Amino acid sequence: MSKKVLIVDDDPDVRLFSRTVIEELGYTPIEADNGEDGEKRLKEEIPDLVILDVLMPRQSGVRLYRVIKSNKKFKGIPVLMLSGIAKKSFLRSQKALSEFGDVEVPEPDAYLEKPVDPDELAEVVKSLIG
Repeated sequence: MSKKVLIVDDDPDVRLFSRTVIEELGYTPIEADNGEDGEKRLKEEIPDLVILDVLMPRQSGVRLYRVIKSNKKFKGIPVLMLSGIAKKSFLRSQKALSEFGDVEVPEPDAYLEKPVDPDELAEVVKSLIG
């Protein structure tokens, strides 16, 4: 059975791009167009990897990332952040949430800033799930 990759991004072009790379690697893509749907799909499918955008309507990637990394059922799932937001800004937002009493979470397993080269995405995905 092929490994499953949950792609959560509100941009249909980014989902298509990511899906194409995932399928070419022989993995099964699962898609969600916002964080709320992504959380639902996460619970239904238990993927081997999550590719996650930061800024989305109906629950941001920041929130979904915290759900994944603070839940013992999901925290072992690697997360690749794929975003137009700089990594430094994302990490700052995580630190601020932790300072306001939220659970402290680790840095993402990988972080790529858009636009990303398909070969680079494929290389990072393979390094995270084989």
